[in-house]
Amino acid sequence: MSRNLRRILFACAAALFLAAAVAGTLTWYDYRSDRQAEQARADATAAARRTLEAMFSYDYKSIDTELPKVVDNLEGSFRDDYSKIITGSIIPGAKQKELTVQATAEAAGVVSAAADHAVVLVYLNQVTTGKDIPKGTITASRVRVVLDKNNGRWLAAQVTPI
Repeated sequence: MSRNLRRILFACAAALFLAAAVAGTLTWYDYRSDRQAEQARADATAAARRTLEAMFSYDYKSIDTELPKVVDNLEGSFRDDYSKIITGSIIPGAKQKELTVQATAEAAGVVSAAADHAVVLVYLNQVTTGKDIPKGTITASRVRVVLDKNNGRWLAAQVTPI
């Protein structure tokens, strides 16, 4: 084999190796991105369900300690607004009417998701009992939750009934 032919074969082999390395790297990157997006969707959905159940479940006997804890899972102006609402109306109203509310996220699905932002739609059922409604009532709701990832935690930035 001539020297020129060896150089050409070596160059072709090097080019094929480089192309395979690039293709492998791109495939790994796509796989990694897909896994991260899948994990973000799962984590955001779990956070939305957990947060809504905590926001909309309470017992008039322990509401003073239950609902203020929920604020740790909220962020921004929504956090401030929720704090004002629970302090100004929900807590006093629940105590006056002796309400017990149990919320259950029946189903949830991701509308959109990125590594640090997600929108989740949740189907929420609430069973409410109180001194005026001893048999209880069931309320079904659809709720859109906007979440942002902050310091490794998914926090609700907006909760909107649909």
